[in-house]
Amino acid sequence: MAEYRLSDVEVGKNYKAKELDSFVSTTDVVVLSNNESQLFTEPEREYKVVDTFEGFFEHSSDDGEKYFRNKKTYIVEKV
Repeated sequence: MAEYRLSDVEVGKNYKAKELDSFVSTTDVVVLSNNESQLFTEPEREYKVVDTFEGFFEHSSDDGEKYFRNKKTYIVEKV
């Protein structure tokens, strides 16, 4: 899968699931998809990167607090 290795993705561009799989495997990011857990089930399916954020808030079940996680986050949609 080395030929699909991406170091970055761009908003507005389409990528195959196998490319996003490689990106997620080699980069510390979060990817949110509109097709739930099926993002990587069809390697040739294309997804469009529709938005990106520098991080997100997460609720801790340990102490009930909300914490901002400074982790690049991408939203993708099936094409």
